[in-house]
Amino acid sequence: MSFFIQIATTTSSPEEAEQIALALVERRLVACAQVSGPVTSVYRWQGNLEQGNEWHCTLKTRESLFEQVTAAIRALHSYKCPEIVATRIEMVSADYEAWLEAELR
Repeated sequence: MSFFIQIATTTSSPEEAEQIALALVERRLVACAQVSGPVTSVYRWQGNLEQGNEWHCTLKTRESLFEQVTAAIRALHSYKCPEIVATRIEMVSADYEAWLEAELR
């Protein structure tokens, strides 16, 4: 049985989020991606309080592909330390699960 995860990352522009989404779907590393935003992010970076608009990219994939997706995000991302956070999908409908399986490597 495969375990599926949802990976979240944020970018500084909608174009970068769309580029990451398209590249990962084309490579069949993720079955689908949603880009939303802008969202306001508040965080500390290198000792400074930062605030700015970001675009959220949500990616659905198989847990076994996490390291490959992470490497691809890092290669495509402009941030030195991009957010790459995965959450296991605990429940999924049978037809959506079959679709995920068919779309992934």
